[in-house]
Amino acid sequence: MLDLSLVLLILVIVAALAFDYINGFHDTANAIATCVSTRALSVKAAILMAAFLNFAGAMVSTKVATTIGKGIVDASSITQMVVLAGVMGAIIWNLITWYYGMPSSSSHAIIGGIMGAVIAHSGPALLHWQGLKKIVLALVLSPIVGTIIGFIFMVIVLWIFRNHSPGPLNKGFRKLQVASAAFMAFSHGSADAQKSMGVITMALLSYGLIPSFEVPTWVKIACAVAMALGTAAGGWRIIKTLGRDFVKLQPVHGFCVETAAASVIMGAATIGMPVSTTHVITSSILGVGISKRLTAVNWGVAYRILWAWVLTIPASALMAFITYQGLTPLFGK
Repeated sequence: MLDLSLVLLILVIVAALAFDYINGFHDTANAIATCVSTRALSVKAAILMAAFLNFAGAMVSTKVATTIGKGIVDASSITQMVVLAGVMGAIIWNLITWYYGMPSSSSHAIIGGIMGAVIAHSGPALLHWQGLKKIVLALVLSPIVGTIIGFIFMVIVLWIFRNHSPGPLNKGFRKLQVASAAFMAFSHGSADAQKSMGVITMALLSYGLIPSFEVPTWVKIACAVAMALGTAAGGWRIIKTLGRDFVKLQPVHGFCVETAAASVIMGAATIGMPVSTTHVITSSILGVGISKRLTAVNWGVAYRILWAWVLTIPASALMAFITYQGLTPLFGK
């Protein structure tokens, strides 16, 4: 007799890896948009570098995976259908925003997706509101911190090199920007691949294949590979939005953006907080742009990014809720 729970578990793993792949090409821009726009690296070289370092970063830690897997809901109190619908809701929203070139947050999407699926399954009572409060607080505060650090870092660098002419300065920072882009790619992998690790481990625990929430090595490798492959596929629509349309950047600006953003992301990953790499890098670009002058920022693009930030959690939750309702006649609850 067909084990429906096992079928759903396999579908969850496939969907979570697909989410990681989509996250890779959706969020490629996080690491490389600025170094591509300043011509520090070619698109191909930047994407290959980001793919390799995304993989390396994904293998470093599982603290964020634990937060995702335990901070939203108890795995023992939900079904495979809940996890599957949550991931599918996040995937649908990510694809919609990718199509329109909007740098929305995969972190917001997966959290909103799981929330929407849990609510569809049994209402909001099962959600860990205290854990969600910390997660959402980190997601909300990190862009603010990114803007401030990006602004301060840019001001400090400009003050240190105030007596240098722009030409030689940008030539030197073009080389440094390769290192800062590498740091950003590594931090992106360390933060974002862990969301799918958390989801798959949650599903394995729910099914009973593992006794406690510990991310298996094969899950780490599979998620790291999926994200690296997605990154290698690239995400030119969002690279263009971030790297060309939002703020016009020179190498010195790109270096400050990437270093500031990567510092925030790595700091959050160290304490297990799932911040949005998309919105941290975006806010760092905003901070650097403001340091030049307010008119250096394309406020129309900033407005669109803000709306994506506000809408992603509720929109992903709605997509997951609808997905759960649609799949229930086929698989049950």
